[in-house]
Amino acid sequence: MDLEQEREQQHFSECRELIAENIEYYEEKARQGKAETEALFAAVASGDVELYNQLIVSKDVQEHNERQLRKNRAAYVKPYFGRIDYREEATSQEEQLYIGKNGVSRDKTNVVVVDWRAPVSTLYYENELGPGSYEVPEIGEIAVELKLKRTFDVSDGQLLGYYDNDTAANDELLVKYLSQNKDVILGDIISTIQKEQNEIIRQSPFRNLIVQGVAGSGKTTVAMHRISYILYNYEERFRPDEFCVIGSNDMLLGYITSGLPELDVYHVRQLRMDAFFRELLGKEWKKSYRLAELSRKESFKSKLEFVEALDGYLKELRHKLFDQVQVTDKILGVILSGESIQRTLMENPRDSVARIYRLLNERIRTRIRFLVPEDNKDFCRDKQKEYRGYFYQGPELKNLVGMYHDFLKGYGEDHGILVESVLAHTARGQFDVYDLAALALIQKRMTEKEFYEEYGQIIIDEAQDFGAAVYYVMKQVLHQCYFTIMGDVSQNIHYETGMNDWEALTEGVFAGERAGFYLLAKSYRNTIEISEVAGRVLEQASFGKYKIQPVIRHGAPVDFCKVGEQEMGEKTAALLSEIKGRGYGTIAVICRNQAEAEAVEQDLEARGVFREGETEAAGSTLDFRQGVMVLPIQLTKGLEFDSVILWNPDREAYSESQGDAKLLYVAITRALHELHIVYHGELSGLLEEER
Repeated sequence: MDLEQEREQQHFSECRELIAENIEYYEEKARQGKAETEALFAAVASGDVELYNQLIVSKDVQEHNERQLRKNRAAYVKPYFGRIDYREEATSQEEQLYIGKNGVSRDKTNVVVVDWRAPVSTLYYENELGPGSYEVPEIGEIAVELKLKRTFDVSDGQLLGYYDNDTAANDELLVKYLSQNKDVILGDIISTIQKEQNEIIRQSPFRNLIVQGVAGSGKTTVAMHRISYILYNYEERFRPDEFCVIGSNDMLLGYITSGLPELDVYHVRQLRMDAFFRELLGKEWKKSYRLAELSRKESFKSKLEFVEALDGYLKELRHKLFDQVQVTDKILGVILSGESIQRTLMENPRDSVARIYRLLNERIRTRIRFLVPEDNKDFCRDKQKEYRGYFYQGPELKNLVGMYHDFLKGYGEDHGILVESVLAHTARGQFDVYDLAALALIQKRMTEKEFYEEYGQIIIDEAQDFGAAVYYVMKQVLHQCYFTIMGDVSQNIHYETGMNDWEALTEGVFAGERAGFYLLAKSYRNTIEISEVAGRVLEQASFGKYKIQPVIRHGAPVDFCKVGEQEMGEKTAALLSEIKGRGYGTIAVICRNQAEAEAVEQDLEARGVFREGETEAAGSTLDFRQGVMVLPIQLTKGLEFDSVILWNPDREAYSESQGDAKLLYVAITRALHELHIVYHGELSGLLEEER
């Protein structure tokens, strides 16, 4: 061991000793806090309500101490992963900083390990040796001369070695991490964030981001780390409960947000897209609303053209309600002129009809007070009473479904589109996500009483699964909110309704806004062997527009296994036993649809494949977990598994169409290390040449 290695080993040991002291300190603080909180809770429960505020403060302090304890325990296993040495150009001050997942301090002013989210850490992720800079929020750019960038290989509290390189997380270390099982990879991801990922994570929170990322490019990871980064650096501007993560199903949401506590993020909301619009529509919709499946013949509702036409209809209706209108009294004369009313409309373009009515009624009250002499208070009061509620929103202007139906009938006639099925199921109280979006827009324009300002940051994962219509409505309703939109158009499993390109958003919804489009082309998930199969399917899924650039990591060849129809279950069970024997913890059997998944699961269960607690994986709301899961493709979106068995991708299940190619691409790219294709009969033409 040379002198530099000895120095690093000594620093590593000293750092762990400090963390051990911190752990002991916070263990005692946590014990004391728990005892105090329990005593206060008992006192309040016994009737001493004056102690309630003290109980809330005590719970907050206890939560803080427990978080610090968790962070220090994690840091004890891996105190840091990087080091940077640099000189500040303005002051000539020399700095040597160690960077870790959790910041570690000796006291309030003496930082021993810098948190990865700190602005200076971007030097580690992005800068090469030599002149560079990093941006500090509210301050600006700091110029530096970067002299050293070092990456440490740490495992189970042991410093195994280090690498000096111009780029963080060099390929040797990155491939080492990617070769491990899924749960291990998640634990090390912060130390292997790449330059293009870091750039997105650290973008200003006051921008709308649209990110196209191929399968395995780390879109979800980037989104979750971006939340953590914003809350760390902009804590005075954003609270955790102002963030909402939106996805297509509960399993995906649970999966992508399960790691947030590890990133020091708590209390972030998560909603399915349909539930988000239901929340916008209010409590009454939670009682009467039933979710309907979107029919292909109703796919027109997902398009930007449709929702823009609806908005145009509502704006025209709003204009008609106030056109040629003025308020005139026989005694007082003109109270509100038509010109004044039109000016009110122009000055409040985002206000609903309900808000305009309220504003105009208040202006009438004020104008009467101005027009009536001060010594005639009784007359003034009587006149104000006479004109109270002059502008009144009748039942027809509060009936969201009725207005939606009126628009649909006209739209269908103008565009030659059959809308009878939409009218029928919405009349029965059944609404798909695009119906709900349309109703939310009608509410925004017609009946909204107060601006909806609950969220400041919306993060949407697997964004390509939804058409542009939902994003248009979200932008209109949450006009002061900022969006991070993550997706891959090559994985759009709703071909007729989702997005097959990003133009509707970049050139339509967010045109002229503070927005940026980013591309993540490198895949960190699959082996070369799996990526090659996926890449050729991708050519047919998106005409090769967004190609995969895999990290150079080899694995086992893709296993094509043809058996008789009656041997499918037996072969799959045998494969599962072999895969488990190789130590893989997350395994998926991916089927074409829900019905097939349920049938396969029953067959495998009868063969004794599942351990206790592993059955019912084909359900639509279960959590992602270790072990074997049998899932339809639509529930695997955004997930990844150590090993995947693709069940019977034959010509009947997957035609040589762009839509089916996207489905198959999704299924193939779920596999981290192994992909097995078990089938009988004729293999889909999308895969036939890959054998």
